[in-house]
Amino acid sequence: MDTLSAQQSVSDEPVVVGVDGSPQARAALRAALAAAAGRSTGLVALSSYSADLYWLGGDGVLASVVDGVRESTRRLTEELVASVRAEVRGAGDVPVSVEVTSEGPASGLVARSAGAQLVVVGNRGRGAVRSALLGSVALHTVTHAHCPVLVVHPSAGRPEGNRPRVVVGVDGSETARAALATAVEEAVRAGAALDVLAVYALTDYWTDLATMILPSREAIREQLREHTTAVVEGVLTGRPPEAPVPPVEVHVVEGAASDVLVDRARDADLLVVGSSGRGSFRGLVMGSVALHCAMHAPCPVLVVHPVGRHARTSAGVAASAQA
Repeated sequence: MDTLSAQQSVSDEPVVVGVDGSPQARAALRAALAAAAGRSTGLVALSSYSADLYWLGGDGVLASVVDGVRESTRRLTEELVASVRAEVRGAGDVPVSVEVTSEGPASGLVARSAGAQLVVVGNRGRGAVRSALLGSVALHTVTHAHCPVLVVHPSAGRPEGNRPRVVVGVDGSETARAALATAVEEAVRAGAALDVLAVYALTDYWTDLATMILPSREAIREQLREHTTAVVEGVLTGRPPEAPVPPVEVHVVEGAASDVLVDRARDADLLVVGSSGRGSFRGLVMGSVALHCAMHAPCPVLVVHPVGRHARTSAGVAASAQA
């Protein structure tokens, strides 16, 4: 990777953010600086430029042009970091490294995520699909990163006077359990309440039900509530004895999981989802529910991968998202 670094050295496991000069990238940088400050770690601001002009020259006559583009990209990134740093409380002491690469932005972020605690991206940037709900860079990063990924959406933020709130979806899968454990950490660090959502939908069976006895809606809801409460208690009791516990409420809601999670995330500081769950697409790297939330949620979305694939959990994201 053709990389230029500037400013201070950073830790071995920094927060990494993609920067391209778009308003969404500025919001992502703001959240990333706050996350790094909350973790007492460093920040890597990664920006990409195209070296295609070099090949147009054939014999390298345009190499100086490419050098100019690279240096200009680095300078603009440094200026943006300095500007945004002043807007984020506690970010003044965050060590920041500016890295400029000729790799594609998605490839660069995925490669850098291997040694990161967290990758932060805007929901879309300056690319060809910047009018889409989720840009190609965000989609590729969320799908392939080696650590949790925070997708920052433009939002009005939490209404003044409302208590900080983190929302997490739980469906009984191991990925959802990892998401729940991460959501507990986020709620504690943000001083937020935690809403745990268990969503169900009654199936319209194409079969003869004359000889079958199906449980009532009330029975289904109660069983699901008991099971979800047990999962929550298991995650909480697995924390160190001295670790604080956030206020937790379990909600059992009928409907489509993706729609319910997005709706309940309104006025929330953070929505946490597993990258895949128990749905029909659970074999994919990115499940349909996680993808829908990353695209449509009105607040920042933290996508947590299965523990077996990505062992790290995130911390301090809700506080950074609200900042």
